[in-house]
Amino acid sequence: MYVSTQYLRKWSARRRTPPGSLEVIPDVYSPELDNRRDISVYLPAHYHRSDCPYPVIYMHDGQNLFDPTASFAGEWGVDVAMAQAPRKGRRAIVVAIPNMGVDRLREYSPFVDERAGGGGGDAYVDFILRTLKPMIDAQYRTLRDRVGTGIVGSSMGGLISLYAFFRAPHAFGFAGAMSPAFWFAGGAIFPYVRSAPHVGGRIYLDVGTREGSGTLMHAREMRDILVEKGYAMGETLSWVEDEGGMHNEEAWGRRIRHALPFLLHDAHNAAGHHAYEHELAEHDHFADDAIGEPAGDTGGDGAA
Repeated sequence: MYVSTQYLRKWSARRRTPPGSLEVIPDVYSPELDNRRDISVYLPAHYHRSDCPYPVIYMHDGQNLFDPTASFAGEWGVDVAMAQAPRKGRRAIVVAIPNMGVDRLREYSPFVDERAGGGGGDAYVDFILRTLKPMIDAQYRTLRDRVGTGIVGSSMGGLISLYAFFRAPHAFGFAGAMSPAFWFAGGAIFPYVRSAPHVGGRIYLDVGTREGSGTLMHAREMRDILVEKGYAMGETLSWVEDEGGMHNEEAWGRRIRHALPFLLHDAHNAAGHHAYEHELAEHDHFADDAIGEPAGDTGGDGAA
């Protein structure tokens, strides 16, 4: 596979590169959106040392996930988060989909806002499902069904992630909405979720208390709607209200490592990783040694 050597050199040159490997699929064309972008794929440390299939997390704003030189406002450090997460949270492939700059809002918005515009969210979700997912499933050892397929993002990426979970219940078994922009289009996401059928799976929802009263209020409202729809707190719904948390990459990178074990709980079991626990645990210890920090396995599947 061709990889973008310049991008990978930057990633590898960081002072402490976490375990795992990063590949770039260049110039992926989207017939749904009529554009092209490079797709980054992060493989966990034990991917090449086992025969297990792995769940896949599709994440937005891909240029903000791994590489600080490509990020506008700092990186999440998802690769570090994967390495430092409790063990059940690090066993996944992460597909980083970069935003398209000026088209970011249009692609991440399933509704049209009177002032901001948008409305290209359905085409973006179709790009993930019709073009990108088949490509990833063909090139990597993935857990292909919905229990092994998730979607995660922040801000507008959080909005499109929750929308995609309810819009494509056949495809996504878990979703993470971090500091979601539920204000967009006059809060059109609220009646959409209220009227949508209940979808089995797991939802992680969070917000920081320093993100503004409106963002906090909207996140709490969505939490209540999800509970009313039958999502059980700590079982199928994880709610985190981060005291002092702000609307930035540092906060999302810190919270994602706690979200991962919850989101991946069902996928971990479906992938049969429990049957290879001893083998994978050895690779996890390798990852712990490489990152230089201990990572205990809390086994947490409740709220962080």
